[in-house]
Amino acid sequence: MSDQMRGVYLPGNSTAVLRDLPVPEPGHGQVLVEVGASGICGSDIGYIYHEHKGHRGVDGPAYRGVVAGHEPSGRIVAAGPGCRRFGVDDRVIVYHIAGCGVCDNCRRGYLISCTGPQRQAYGWQRDGGHAHYVLAEESTCVPLPDELSYVDGALIACGFGTAYEGLRRIRVNGDGDLLVVGLGPVGLAAGMIGKGMGARRIVGVEPSPQRREWAAGLDVFDEVVTPDAEVAPAFATTIDCSGSRAGRGTAIAGAAEWGRVSLVGEGGTLETEVSDALLHKQLTLYASWVTSVPAMSELAVNLARWGLRPERVVSDRFPLGEADKAYALAAGASAGKVVLLP
Repeated sequence: MSDQMRGVYLPGNSTAVLRDLPVPEPGHGQVLVEVGASGICGSDIGYIYHEHKGHRGVDGPAYRGVVAGHEPSGRIVAAGPGCRRFGVDDRVIVYHIAGCGVCDNCRRGYLISCTGPQRQAYGWQRDGGHAHYVLAEESTCVPLPDELSYVDGALIACGFGTAYEGLRRIRVNGDGDLLVVGLGPVGLAAGMIGKGMGARRIVGVEPSPQRREWAAGLDVFDEVVTPDAEVAPAFATTIDCSGSRAGRGTAIAGAAEWGRVSLVGEGGTLETEVSDALLHKQLTLYASWVTSVPAMSELAVNLARWGLRPERVVSDRFPLGEADKAYALAAGASAGKVVLLP
């Protein structure tokens, strides 16, 4: 193994650049992961790629000039002293936040909501997965089942984990139908996971013709419609993955009486009439941010058990050297998920 590697950095001017850096050595409780795949997330596009913006829990710009990418999966090639669960050659997914480990949220497994000053996100405040290797805390690693690929693992690391948490909150099951609004990578994940959880019928809503066509070809959705299609208020569970005011309105309007609505899309606003839209239908709204470490591990096992492969939602794969091209596509007209293969 060479002592040098390349990593992708995001200057904040809608470009991605490659730089050489030393391969890190794992310290106490850390592992060195040879990256097999690393996904490009919409939050990277919105908060880092175009412009370095602030984000919850971080003072000032969220991105601290580190190797980008918070969706890595790969194989452990070195383990530091004190590692107790994982070792060399173990296949892992890296949960994208390293928390303090002792606050209430961390002890529940929700490192995403860590309240300690030590909280660091891979690809935001510490080096992430857009490199040949990533230095990870053992506590942030999740086992990757043998039935799943590294690309599957990268998708579980964020988008599929986010969708799973949102669907768990609204208790998707075979008793009712599921409406998914916004068929970007997270919406596609919600449809696939909803199928695994047994939803009776799954309908997707998406304004982009290209994304509608891609979603329709995945054999996940029973129907894919445009936002101006008339959606009957007949869905026991709905989830908005669009992050838009209009999308959230569609999710609420499509919920049946006593329905459960999950909001997972970042940004935007929520605006709704209250009496007829919410109160008289006896709706319950859930807001969900990513997932927990145990739930991510549970999801990986479930996907393998259900025979579902997240990599099916990937439309484009690029080598690390074409990161700039990959980010430009992910920020523009990609039909599905875009991943880097170091």
